[in-house]
Amino acid sequence: MLPEIHAFLGCRTPAAWVEAALADQPTMLIDHKNCEFKAASTAMSMMAKYGGHSDLVMMMSRLAREELVHHEQVTRLMKKRKVEWRQLSASRYASGLRKLVRSHEPVKLVDTLVVGAFIEARSCERFEAVVPHLDEELGKFYFGLLKSESRHFQGYLKLAYQYGDAADIDNTIEKVRAAEAELIESPDVEFRFHSGVPA
Repeated sequence: MLPEIHAFLGCRTPAAWVEAALADQPTMLIDHKNCEFKAASTAMSMMAKYGGHSDLVMMMSRLAREELVHHEQVTRLMKKRKVEWRQLSASRYASGLRKLVRSHEPVKLVDTLVVGAFIEARSCERFEAVVPHLDEELGKFYFGLLKSESRHFQGYLKLAYQYGDAADIDNTIEKVRAAEAELIESPDVEFRFHSGVPA
C-alpha cells in the first residue's frame, strides 16, 4: 500500500520536518489529536451534506467512528505522557488544499474527496517517516495507524471516481498534487503535523 501512496503524493516528507517532530513531540501529539477530531468532523459534515449518496454516507460513518477512536487513543497517550492540551492555530495545509475545491456541484463533492485522499495519504506517509525514530510505545501506535490511514486514502479516492468523471478527476489530482507538494516542501513558520519545512 505504501508504494501506491508514494506514487500518489508529489514528494516525500523532508528530513527537516522529521527532526522538528522529534524535537517537539508534545506539539506533534496535540496537533495529531486535533487532526483526528477534524477528520471525524469532516466525515460527519459530508454525511449531512450528501445524505442522498448512500455509499458515501456508509464510508464516512465508518471513518468518523474510527477517527474518533484514534482521537481517544492520542488523548490517552497525552495523559500518560503528561502532555497538557493547549490551543494550537490550524496549519496552512488543509486550508491551502481546500482553496483548490471548485464551488459548484457536482465537482465540489469530487474535489473535496480528492483533497481528502491527499490528506489521508500524507498522514500515512508522515507516520511512516517518523515511526523509526520514536520510542517503542509511540512508534508502535503510529505504525498501527498506517493501515487505517491508507484505507481512508483508498476510500476517498474510490468515492471520487464513483461520483465524478475520470478525466476530470485525473486533472484535479495533478493540480492538487503540485499544490500539496509545495505546501510540504516550502518553508513554514510553525511546526504542525502537516506543516512544511520549519523556517
